[in-house]
Amino acid sequence: MTRTATLYRMVMPGHTCPYGLKARHLLRRKGYVVDDHWLTTREETDAFKAQYGVATTPQVFIDGERIGGHDDLRRFLGLKVADPKATTYRPVAILFALTALMALAASYAAYGDALTARAGEWFVAFSMVVLALLKLQNVDRFATMFLNYDLLARRWVRYGHVYPYAEGLAGLLMVAGIATWASVPIALFIGTIGAVSVFKAVYLDKRELKCACVGGDSNVPLGFVSLTENLMMIAMALWMTAGALGWTPHVAPPTAHGMTMPTSGDPDTAFMQGMIPHHRSAIDMAKVALRDGKDPDVRALAADVIRAQDAEIAQMQAWLARRGQPAGGMAH
Repeated sequence: MTRTATLYRMVMPGHTCPYGLKARHLLRRKGYVVDDHWLTTREETDAFKAQYGVATTPQVFIDGERIGGHDDLRRFLGLKVADPKATTYRPVAILFALTALMALAASYAAYGDALTARAGEWFVAFSMVVLALLKLQNVDRFATMFLNYDLLARRWVRYGHVYPYAEGLAGLLMVAGIATWASVPIALFIGTIGAVSVFKAVYLDKRELKCACVGGDSNVPLGFVSLTENLMMIAMALWMTAGALGWTPHVAPPTAHGMTMPTSGDPDTAFMQGMIPHHRSAIDMAKVALRDGKDPDVRALAADVIRAQDAEIAQMQAWLARRGQPAGGMAH
């Protein structure tokens, strides 16, 4: 049986009501045939509101009964209606998921491997930059919300305006891997004060507050997420300090030929690990030549390259395996 709904919505030369479009889409998605009535002038709209005693449009009617606007329609259809004041961790979860994927993608583009120590560093640094960006969208609102719990901001109000710029600067320096002398102290300073402030407000004073971590308009509860943000900055600062002192392994940047030379402390191991992706690139190029090339000499040379490089990759992987070092995957 065909179900019919009548929809009244504003469609004017300078304005088309977005909720009218959403209501029409929802009705059609639920199988309704929509009798779509356009209110094309302000006078026509005001007359409609007066006739039905309603304050807003769109308005939906089903079987002669007025259902109401878009949110009322969702309730009528048994769908959830979001509470704009409800607290949620969704913005932070999405942010961290995207910055993690960005870090993996950047690591793969730079090193040919998504899972590197640099990817972990970039994840924290990208997160800091994006969080600073969200705060800076409305720095006054952020600073006002920040005053609810940050210990330093309560003593020095301007700190609420300085904080997002400092966080963004430290994150950018960490992304570039430069000026550790500046990024580490900044991250340690703001991260430590932030962690202490959140811990006191939430776990000692038992206050229920909204977190300013993703900007002043968020409904993210203050607590574990904000504490994690600050602890990540502290951990990143300590990690980079250890790296600057040579206490942690790191992956060197790509060479002039686009290859990556892992730094393991042992030049023999570093050579073997660095040559494997070099050989893989040669094999990939040779496969393209075999697939698309016409010249028999080129095709023969490409086949020789594949055989030789495959054998050498296997030899290097075996050498690394005997020493318990990562072999960088299987030969082609």
